[in-house]
Amino acid sequence: MKTVIQNPVILLHGLDDTPRVLDKMARYLGDRGWPVHVPALTPSNGAVGLEVLAQQVADFVEARLGPSQRFDLVGFSMGGIVGRYYGQRLGGLERMQRFITISSPHRGTWLGYGRWNVGATQMRVGSDFLADLNRDWAALERVQFSSFWTPWDLMIVPAASSVLPVGRSRSFAVGLHPWMLTDDRVLAAVAQALAATDRVPGDRQQGVA
Repeated sequence: MKTVIQNPVILLHGLDDTPRVLDKMARYLGDRGWPVHVPALTPSNGAVGLEVLAQQVADFVEARLGPSQRFDLVGFSMGGIVGRYYGQRLGGLERMQRFITISSPHRGTWLGYGRWNVGATQMRVGSDFLADLNRDWAALERVQFSSFWTPWDLMIVPAASSVLPVGRSRSFAVGLHPWMLTDDRVLAAVAQALAATDRVPGDRQQGVA
């Protein structure tokens, strides 16, 4: 049997959130042996660009984990896009082993048009920011990448924007966007993905849990 090395896990919250929204997930993973870190992305209301928040992640990693520690990253909603910018543009993929996004607008959300600050505009359908990241989405194959989503999402519109054609994708019959952080099926799936030792680019898990 392979021994699973439980890397430190960094959890990234979403738009208008604080680290408190990740309390249940942090406890769930911590109870199962993972060292969990939940940095605050500030400001979280979109008043600054997502690249600014990604630099905060980079600074946090250097300050708290040191120069060589491998780690896993879980990003919820906006946090998943912040994690992608950190990984794809700030060298984070060199440090990550596993990367999970949960209900993140990889190809944008129409609700991004509901406000006009820079962070929201970067998450709009057709934004230059997302187009730039998606030009090299295949770079995510360098880590064990998973995207979790719900087809009933009313914040990520269209909901399938939360899926990228890389790594593993899994959908859950969860009624509301924020419930993806507290649903027991999602929590179990996150732990399973963080414990995975295989690396299978293009392995698409379909169906609704």
